[in-house]
Amino acid sequence: MSERRPNILFLMTDQHRADCLGCYGNSVIKTPNFDGLAQRGVRFTRAYSSTPSCTPARAAILTGLSPWRHGMLGYGRVAESYPFEMVRAMADAGYYTAAIGKLHFHPQRNYHGFHEALIDESGRVQSPGFVNDYRQWFKKQSPDLDPGITGIGFNDYRSWPYKLPEELHPTRWTAAASVDFIYNYNRPEPLFLNISFARPHSPYDPPARFMEMYNKEDMPPPYVGDWAEKYAPIGDPNDFVRWRGNMGLDQALTSRCGYYGSVSFIDEQIGRIMNALEAKGMLENTLILFTSDHGDMLGDHHLWRKTYAYESSARIPMMISWPERMGINAERGSEMHQLVELRDILPTFLDAVGAQIPDCLDGRSMLDLIRGDTNGWRDVLDLEHDICYDAENHWTALTDGRWKYIYSAYNGSQQLFDMDNDPGEEHDLSADPIYSENLKQWRVRMVEHLSERGQRYVKNGDLVIRPEGDLYSQNYPNPT
Repeated sequence: MSERRPNILFLMTDQHRADCLGCYGNSVIKTPNFDGLAQRGVRFTRAYSSTPSCTPARAAILTGLSPWRHGMLGYGRVAESYPFEMVRAMADAGYYTAAIGKLHFHPQRNYHGFHEALIDESGRVQSPGFVNDYRQWFKKQSPDLDPGITGIGFNDYRSWPYKLPEELHPTRWTAAASVDFIYNYNRPEPLFLNISFARPHSPYDPPARFMEMYNKEDMPPPYVGDWAEKYAPIGDPNDFVRWRGNMGLDQALTSRCGYYGSVSFIDEQIGRIMNALEAKGMLENTLILFTSDHGDMLGDHHLWRKTYAYESSARIPMMISWPERMGINAERGSEMHQLVELRDILPTFLDAVGAQIPDCLDGRSMLDLIRGDTNGWRDVLDLEHDICYDAENHWTALTDGRWKYIYSAYNGSQQLFDMDNDPGEEHDLSADPIYSENLKQWRVRMVEHLSERGQRYVKNGDLVIRPEGDLYSQNYPNPT
C-alpha cells in the first residue's frame, strides 16, 4: 500500500437528512459511530444537494459540476459518460477503484471507471437482464425466501420492522461485503472505495431491535409551515407512495421511528467498517468523506420523500476526516459553516491525492476550508429541481445559509425564509412588507443566476414562468 498517498473511503447514505445524526444536534437519534467520525475530522453545517433527488445528485458527485453544467435539472438518467469524471480521475491518479452498494447509474452495469463493483439497486431493474449483486447473494443464501416479504414499497411512507433475519437485510449485506473487501485488499495501489448504503431511503424497515430503540413520544414532530396547508390533502387513502398529504401525527412519528432505526442500523455497520480498516492497518492512512445524496421530508410541511427546496430535502450531512500524515493543521471535532455542495467532492478528492484540479469544475476542494483558506469561497448556492411528482413541484432557489429564496417556475410564486430565526422554514416572509427589500434583492440575484440560460429563463430583465419544465439542460452529454 502507498505510504505517501492516503486511501480514500467515500461513505454515502441515501435520502439522509442532515438533522438526523447526533453530531448535528439531534439528541434523540443514536449514532455513536457517525459522531465518532465527526470527532475525527470536521463537519459542515451548511452542506446541500443542489438538485435533491438521487440521479442528479450522483451526476454532481461524478462531475464536480453545477446542475446546469452537468445537465441534469431533475430526476432523469445519469449520462453514460462525462468529459471528466471522478472515478476515472482517481484511477488515472493511480488508485484502485471499487464500489459497494447503490450506484444508480445507467446502464446499471456502467461503472464510470470503477475497477469493480458489487451493487444493491433495491428492486430497480432498468437495464435488460440486470440482477443486482445483493439480490443474487440473497437468492443463494435463502432461495425459498422473498426479499420483499416485509411488505413496504420503495418510496412508501409506512414503517415496521424487517420480517427476515437481519443478516439478510441490504444494509447488513453492504457492510459485510465492504468488510470482506477491506480484509482481502492486498493490491499495491492506494484504494478508492465508495460504500453507498441504500437506506435510510424508504422502505423504513430496520430490524426490530433498531425500531425498538425509539418511541413515538420522543420523536420530534414534523415542521408545518403557515404556508403548507395546500399540501395536506391525502387523495387516495390506499396510495402508500405519496409526495404529499397529512397522514396524521401518529403516522408521521411512526415513520420517523423507522427512519431513525434505519440510520442507527447503518451506524452500527459504519462501526464494523471502521474496525475492519483499523484491523487491516489502513485506518491511519485513510481520508474518509461521508455524505448523502439528499434528505427526506418525513412529513414536514405535509410533504414526503425529496425533490423540494426545503431544508429537510436539500440539506445533507457532510463530514471529512483525514490522516495525520497529510499535515493538515486543523481542529478535529470542529464544525464549518461555509456553503458546500456535492460538486465539491470531486475536487476535494483530487486535492487529497495530489492530482490536478481542472479549471472546468464548478466545485472547490473542501480541504481548502479545513486548511483555513476561505478566500473566494461561494457566498450563495444555487438549488433547483425540474417537475417531479406534480407539475406544481418545479422550482429554483438560492441560499446564503441564512436566507433562502424560492421561485416557483410553475406559477411564478415566491417564498423567503430566514433560517437563522426559523430553521424549520415555517414562516414565509415573501408577503411581509418588512422584508420587501430582501425579497427584491434575492429576486435580482436569481435573475443574475439564471441569465446565462437565455430568454426561456430570463426575459426583459425578469424571471420567466416555465410550467412545462426542462429535465436536461443543453450541457447534458449525448449517449456514447
